[in-house]
Amino acid sequence: MSQQTPPQSSVVDVSIPSVARMYDYYLGGKDNYAVDRAACDELSKVVPSTQVLALNNRRFLQRVVRWLAQEHGIRQFIDHGSGLPTQDNVHQVAQAVDPASRVVYIDNDPIVLAHGRALLEENANTAVIQADMRDTDGIFGSPEVKRLIDLDQPVAALFVSVLHCIPDSDDPGGLVARVAERLVPGSFLVVCQLVSEDPATRDFVTNFMAESTHGQWGRVRQAHELAAFLDGLEIQEPGLVEVSTWKPDAELGPRQLTKEWIEFGGVARKA
Repeated sequence: MSQQTPPQSSVVDVSIPSVARMYDYYLGGKDNYAVDRAACDELSKVVPSTQVLALNNRRFLQRVVRWLAQEHGIRQFIDHGSGLPTQDNVHQVAQAVDPASRVVYIDNDPIVLAHGRALLEENANTAVIQADMRDTDGIFGSPEVKRLIDLDQPVAALFVSVLHCIPDSDDPGGLVARVAERLVPGSFLVVCQLVSEDPATRDFVTNFMAESTHGQWGRVRQAHELAAFLDGLEIQEPGLVEVSTWKPDAELGPRQLTKEWIEFGGVARKA
């Protein structure tokens, strides 16, 4: 992690594409600007499966949360880099299993804070924090986490499609490890990120996104690099996989058909 966490701004900069707003555009949302849509269109020219990838990633998040709530009784979730609210958010999926489920969303985009607070205004078991997800001390010391999350009980920490936003210099694997250290045994970490085994794809997307977002990006990695982030944790079945194949709802469910890059990940348990 960098020694200095960037200060959070309440100003929405519509001149620079935002990863959260680009993701919103790919999911069919309306909380994005022309600069975000233009960046998505340029990206899709080279990696045309990006919108399908975003949709499958969202479905993966929903299946994971439901599985953790139903099969493992998890009632506490911390969603790092949550992005803009859309349909079937983490709290909606978890609270459909148990209305007492508690969720804290974290994102550094001020538009996420504004929309999130409006959505959650009447939901006492859910909060949104505008923070850099690398600021583990600040997040776990925040009033929202202290109010909603009992760290003496198992927690699910989510890092869904966000670790590629963290550069190697800020040690994304170290971030996952720091969060895992805060959680009791029986907790879970959900991790996935963009990977490619094609060097040209990795280089293009990494450079394009870093330039477009003015440095708010890490890099597209390889599958073995993500696996290393979970050293010391118990990888749950079916292992680390392309996310559309992680416990699919049905055999007819959507799959990632193009392979220039994929969303790769899974679930790990703290023993």
